[in-house]
Amino acid sequence: MTSNLAAVSYGMTLSPESLDGVRKALTGAGVTVSAESQSGDGRYAVHTAELNVAAATAEDVAALRRTVAGVDAPGMDTALVPESLRKASRKLLIMDVDSTLIQQEVIELLAAYAGKREEVAAVTEAAMRGELDFAQSLHARVAVLAGLPVDVVNSVRAEVRLSLGAAELVAAFKAAGHVVAVVSGGFNQILGPLAGELGLDYWIANELEIVDGALTGKVLGAVIDRTAKEKYLREWAAAEGIDLEHTIAVGDGANDLDMLGAAGIGVAFNAKPAVRAVADAAINMPYLDAVRHIANV
Repeated sequence: MTSNLAAVSYGMTLSPESLDGVRKALTGAGVTVSAESQSGDGRYAVHTAELNVAAATAEDVAALRRTVAGVDAPGMDTALVPESLRKASRKLLIMDVDSTLIQQEVIELLAAYAGKREEVAAVTEAAMRGELDFAQSLHARVAVLAGLPVDVVNSVRAEVRLSLGAAELVAAFKAAGHVVAVVSGGFNQILGPLAGELGLDYWIANELEIVDGALTGKVLGAVIDRTAKEKYLREWAAAEGIDLEHTIAVGDGANDLDMLGAAGIGVAFNAKPAVRAVADAAINMPYLDAVRHIANV
């Protein structure tokens, strides 16, 4: 029987006991493990098990994910991924930016120049937990930037640091002929140059209003929120002729939930608890390129 699902386990250390716990949970659910392999590098380890599942409907896979999530495996996460996605000739990877593609929250870096970093960080944290309406919280946070000189944007751009493995992840997907996109509740003025450096196929974020060389404390146009993120995932996949089942979405906050839910597999990257609870897979280590192993790129 051909494998129709893969269990990809990854972590800073993979103990035999943890892997055996996953194996027993799967076989106890009637799953046959047909082959196993090891990969990864000096930063983290990866174990992939090819699985034969008699019925692999979305409901069956979701039930298996809950079963595996119940395994006590400190320092290790396991993603259950349809082989149809892993073997797809063309895939779309779509990512959030702040605290996903990059290590920081840009709005907080900007707010620091207005002496409001802690205040804004508290609002950002609540919004990412899903406790506040994202668009309303964004307008409130951007308002504190009113009057800052536009040079602050250039200063913040220089402070931005990619997440560990982010450049390697994008390069690997591009080299394999796949499509890479990012959609952000952040700002075009920061994302644009970064998108160019990485060679992203699609990108979009909010636009800070600038008048007479200063920030006005407003954004132009509709806010890129959770609804917009899902919309662009669907639009870009359709434009590239890629089935939604062959898309991978990665994010960390509540405004990513619709995008994660619509993708073939949604990955929570060092995410808030509410996001980890509903995502298809979670990465709880600093290396974003672990997504490569989940997607088999």
